[in-house]
Amino acid sequence: QVQLVESGGGLVQAGGSLRLSCAASGSITNVDAMNWYRQAPGKERELVATITPGGDTKYADSVKGRFTISGDNAKGTVYLQMNSLKPGDTAVYYCTFYVPRSRAGRYWGQGTQVTVSP
Repeated sequence: QVQLVESGGGLVQAGGSLRLSCAASGSITNVDAMNWYRQAPGKERELVATITPGGDTKYADSVKGRFTISGDNAKGTVYLQMNSLKPGDTAVYYCTFYVPRSRAGRYWGQGTQVTVSP
């Protein structure tokens, strides 16, 4: 059973930075994409960033220019560098591996809390 383990969340002041990390506990093959989602209290889950095995990236408009996704598909790791953080970035952040040919389809991490104070 593959698990994704996240780390790097915490409390930071507005304007600060955090780096989230996510690592797969086992081998995952045929990954089509790695993503970061977030969910704030009372809000729907939002797709924040995506990276493909080929290195193509895509970002939500709300984080463009501030967040950077990176990762190594072969090593089963994905990162999210978050700069110029705003209180509106406060949420639980989840990493996912999209593996459409697997039984699970998409693997999720347990989530890590990011809190940005004014």
